[in-house]
Amino acid sequence: MSEPITILLAEDEPSLGLIIKESLETRDFNILLCKNGQEALAVFQNEKPQLLVLDVMMPMKDGFTLAKEIRAMDQNIPIIFLTAKTQTQDVVEGFSIGGNDYLKKPFSMEELIARIHNLLRSTSQTTSGPVSIGNYQFDFTRQTLQFNTEEKVQLTHREAHLLQLLVQHSNTLVERSEILKQLWGTDDFFNGRSMDVFITKLRKKLQKDPSVEIINVRGFGYKLVFD
Repeated sequence: MSEPITILLAEDEPSLGLIIKESLETRDFNILLCKNGQEALAVFQNEKPQLLVLDVMMPMKDGFTLAKEIRAMDQNIPIIFLTAKTQTQDVVEGFSIGGNDYLKKPFSMEELIARIHNLLRSTSQTTSGPVSIGNYQFDFTRQTLQFNTEEKVQLTHREAHLLQLLVQHSNTLVERSEILKQLWGTDDFFNGRSMDVFITKLRKKLQKDPSVEIINVRGFGYKLVFD
């Protein structure tokens, strides 16, 4: 029998934190519940959680600040943000500092559980080593992108997973809904806007090789093409 997945949950609303904890424990997850960001950082350093669920608005240390500090120590652990903030710039900030998913309050427990399973599944699908994308070397495990002999560029967790999915289907159209469901959990308009932002970021990081292109097939999806 395999060991249960340990999740660090940081939520400053006591009742909500307890509801999430108990609900996830019924699905055989081991939950480490913390009431603020400072406590969560200490628990992260002492324990070995396999996934983080972080409220954004917390006392003593907010979720974004906490995620930045954790990303400096661990580039690979999946992070889900919980927040009542719905502005696009807030979502983009969350992803840009290394978040993998973003769940708006109020949310259903079934949706959170689905997002958790999706992230755990996607993070287990790693490549055996760096792959070539034109004149680039992409290392999914280390989340780096290197052009020829230049210095390696560090990708965010979300950028690495998006590029990995496109590489796995290189020179083939990947439908928008497939990308969104695999990496964001749902294919709604809000997540679609977020995905488009990350496509733009990847295009900029791949622009040194003109043979590499992420093509937008409007209304259908994206295709990564390269020589």
